[in-house]
Amino acid sequence: MENKIYYYPVWLRIWHGVNAIGIILLIITGVSMNAGVDSSFLVSFDKAIDIHNVAGIVVTINYLIFFIGNLVTSNGKFYIVKPRAFLKRPMKQAYYYAWGMFHGMKAPYPLSEKRKFNPLQKYTYIAVMYFVLPCVIISGFGLLFPEIIIEKVYNVSGIFLTAVFHSALGFIISIFLIIHLYIASIGKNPLDNFKSILTGWHHA
Repeated sequence: MENKIYYYPVWLRIWHGVNAIGIILLIITGVSMNAGVDSSFLVSFDKAIDIHNVAGIVVTINYLIFFIGNLVTSNGKFYIVKPRAFLKRPMKQAYYYAWGMFHGMKAPYPLSEKRKFNPLQKYTYIAVMYFVLPCVIISGFGLLFPEIIIEKVYNVSGIFLTAVFHSALGFIISIFLIIHLYIASIGKNPLDNFKSILTGWHHA
């Protein structure tokens, strides 16, 4: 009999879908904007600004839903890090991804009702969702309302530094998205985990 675990309630699936679309739009328009005012790479500069701003606001509101949802539902427990084997556990998982799974090794931390993420996933998701994304949102609103940014930092434009910081974090999120999609394809078959986020049920 196939064992199924209900990992993704409706609110989390909706959040995930909105966040995915929003992040992809932000990446596309962000790249277009960095190409320059006169460039029409992917999206024209003017349209890219408008879409980027709207998508940024939507992702911000959506992030608040995620943050509050993790406070008031049981989903938050999956983001709690225990100090035991703090470094050993993710290193063991990294070895499995880099070597073990290609040589018949069993997953060291199989998913269960108590474990939604393996240690490496958990650390990465915490870093992205609780550090990187909030910094992207804050710096993004700083660029949207430049009057709130410090004018000079050691004689360097505060707006320039904020823009560089915002772009660098956007690049990190872009890399995370690529890795996230690759890891999601690792399962019983390449589409299994993608089906889970649509139905809510994970096939253990």
